[in-house]
Amino acid sequence: MSTSPDLSAELCYPALLARDARFDGRWFVGVTSTGVYCRPICRVRTPKAENCRFFGSAALAEAARFRPCLKCRPELAPRAGRPAWSVMDASRTLAQQAAAWLDQAEWAEDGAGSMEQLAAHLGITSRHLRRIFLAEHGVTPLQYLQTRRLLLAKQLLSDTRMPIAEVAHHAGFGSLRRFNAAFAEQYRLQPSALRRGQSLNLSACGEPRLALNYRPPFAVDALLQFLAARAIPGIEEVDLAERRISRSLRVRHQGEWLAGRVELQFDAQLPRVWLLPCSAVWPAVASLMPSLRRWLDLDAEPATIDGCLGALAQAEPGMRLPGCVDRYELAVRAVLGQQVTVAAARTLASRFVERFGEALPEGQATATVHRLFPSPARIAIAAVDEIAALGIIRRRAEALIALARAWPGSRFAAGLGTPAEVLAELQAMPGLGPWTAQYMLMRGWSWPDMFPEADVVLRKQLSPPDAPLKPREVQQAAAAFAPYRSYAVLQLWRRAALADAAKKEEKKQ
Repeated sequence: MSTSPDLSAELCYPALLARDARFDGRWFVGVTSTGVYCRPICRVRTPKAENCRFFGSAALAEAARFRPCLKCRPELAPRAGRPAWSVMDASRTLAQQAAAWLDQAEWAEDGAGSMEQLAAHLGITSRHLRRIFLAEHGVTPLQYLQTRRLLLAKQLLSDTRMPIAEVAHHAGFGSLRRFNAAFAEQYRLQPSALRRGQSLNLSACGEPRLALNYRPPFAVDALLQFLAARAIPGIEEVDLAERRISRSLRVRHQGEWLAGRVELQFDAQLPRVWLLPCSAVWPAVASLMPSLRRWLDLDAEPATIDGCLGALAQAEPGMRLPGCVDRYELAVRAVLGQQVTVAAARTLASRFVERFGEALPEGQATATVHRLFPSPARIAIAAVDEIAALGIIRRRAEALIALARAWPGSRFAAGLGTPAEVLAELQAMPGLGPWTAQYMLMRGWSWPDMFPEADVVLRKQLSPPDAPLKPREVQQAAAAFAPYRSYAVLQLWRRAALADAAKKEEKKQ
């Protein structure tokens, strides 16, 4: 039995037999003989086909009264990739935006008032929200939210020594009693049962780490080199040898902004990233984890993307689209990067941070990560001359102030609307041209099908030798990579960067 025509036993059971990692997180299997649901990669004995039910999400499996496997741990599975947006499917887009909002936001435990807030945010009624959400995800928004909370609690119980009362609080439950009741009802065991024989994943400092899994292949070096080239001193550090990233950030929790630092390190053996948040941002870990997954594009489906890109992806399979942890920060970086080199943009950003950023709170800073990116509120009251004094031309200084004053009410900031609507909104602001708006959407929204056709490097990469393509011809050439043109951009930029590095190496010799 399956939950949809796309999840038939004929399609899923062979992948289950093969323990095919390509399907990890894309669906789960519920076993009627045990009442447990698993990931397709689970190493336990494969159940008989007649005992299997296949579900497109953990929420669907739990709504059918299956409980998560304690061995393969469904809470660690990478999430299903975001479907391509279509003008013919506005309801599906709204339902996806609603799920993303639920992943990020904090809600009252009963969720009633929260659903009204979410509906108002989307500009629809709560009844319509429930209808389109159920049609897209197979569960109601409240069921989706409850599964998210319980699976986060399960991970915190398994991977940390955090007291159970704190686990309940961090997972979004209003009281320990409510948490214990929900956990026991859904999973048919007490939270303390997960602590028996617990083996923790600890950092070198003896602190617990949380695992963020992904689907291989993953072009880790390409991603880290991309981020390292753009890393702003004091804000972030990328250690290429250790495959580790550290950076400062702000995250909202219970109506307040928490400031701190996170460290992420790619596992040398397994397809996972280890997350170590500092103590200041631990309370907001529920909102933090989805944001970091999008930043590193951990939920991408590389087999599908690389298959679409064809020969372009062969040199660097598993290329990811770097997102961001702060859309405003990304917007500022995009403006500063207009018509200058990556190195020049980084220099301007460093001056901007030094002038307008704040120091990390005492006890959270390190020698290399010790400042916070300037907030929109600070830049909104800045004078054009203050910004221009940093070597930033006045037109761009005006654009930075306009962006800050539009925050957080713009569609781009709120994550609402269609790409066309957001591009129009951004380009209507002073100093924001098509390239900047497209780059902001590509990385700020992690939009998979964006292609800034005016980019000089992209045009050169797609053009035959000594025969540069015209803008319309560049667009036509890029159309072959839809709906993953953003990934094609990363591949082409990577190819150009490697070619430049090889030329420099030749000159040295």
